[in-house]
Amino acid sequence: MNRNVKLFQNIAGTFSIPVTWKNLSSGGMILLSMIVILSSCAKKGEEKPQELIIFHAGSLSVPFKKAAEAYKTEHPGVKILMEAAGSRTCARKISDLGRPCDVMASADYSVINTLLIPDHASWNIRFASNEMVVTYHEGSEGSDGIDSKNWLDILLDSGTAYGRSDPDSDPCGYRTVLTAKLAERYYGREGFADSLLAKDQRYIRPKETDLLALLESSAIDYLFIYRSVASQHGLKYLILPDEINLKEPFLAEYYDSVSVEISGKEPGTRVVKRGAPMVYGVTVPHNAPNRELALSFVEFLLDAEKGLAIMEECGQPPVVPSVSESYDSLPDRLKRFALEPLL
Repeated sequence: MNRNVKLFQNIAGTFSIPVTWKNLSSGGMILLSMIVILSSCAKKGEEKPQELIIFHAGSLSVPFKKAAEAYKTEHPGVKILMEAAGSRTCARKISDLGRPCDVMASADYSVINTLLIPDHASWNIRFASNEMVVTYHEGSEGSDGIDSKNWLDILLDSGTAYGRSDPDSDPCGYRTVLTAKLAERYYGREGFADSLLAKDQRYIRPKETDLLALLESSAIDYLFIYRSVASQHGLKYLILPDEINLKEPFLAEYYDSVSVEISGKEPGTRVVKRGAPMVYGVTVPHNAPNRELALSFVEFLLDAEKGLAIMEECGQPPVVPSVSESYDSLPDRLKRFALEPLL
């Protein structure tokens, strides 16, 4: 009882409550409990900032870091937790593992459509574009004379090594396969794609940015990657013809002439992924712990003078507004960033 009196005296003194043995009746003990609980809640409320969990494609690491810093200047009480991975891996963290996520941004908007909608998300907004390039370093074998005509032979040479990401984990991985098949068609080099894809398989990684260290350490000579990433890291790169680089919307039908098999929505299944112009997508999953904050960040990201200006600066041209097949499911505050599908 003496310990209770002392505790009650300490707390009660803070709130100017007179203390006597009588106070420590059942009613007094209830009051003591309430004070302790209220004091604890107030302390927690002061200490814990709002948290925003973002899963994003590896190629968004640089612009999203800048966007997060800019967003926090407007919302100083927010703590932003970001995880970079291949876009398909990001989606499966939500769909297969049930990981909580406030904002999911994919290097291929169709990943959201096929792996998250409708069970784990309701809508998808396209917001940026990119293109495929072949990057290299100063000492890369054959790089002193590489051009848009001879790069095929240089990459096939047994004296060179190149890297690519896993098609089942990362859009850059299946886009590399599509680029190789488009190159075979464009240059009239039958068998090129199969020969290239059979080579250097030990240098396949979960996402394209995992291979940057191998390139910079000269473990590999070449790497298929997005132009924005090569530019952000100050790397040398070869610009590929538009018929190959998956950049141009007006070549959508041409890109569609090639395809690759990748893992399906259900374990053990395979689906066909056809060539298409590169477009990034963003959504707020159903399990978002802080939905209002998530929507606020997406608004910031899609604002032409804020997030989209950062994307442009980082070499990823905005495509806002674009058609959204899930337009009717968009929150009203985000509809200005999308277009309704044509009937």
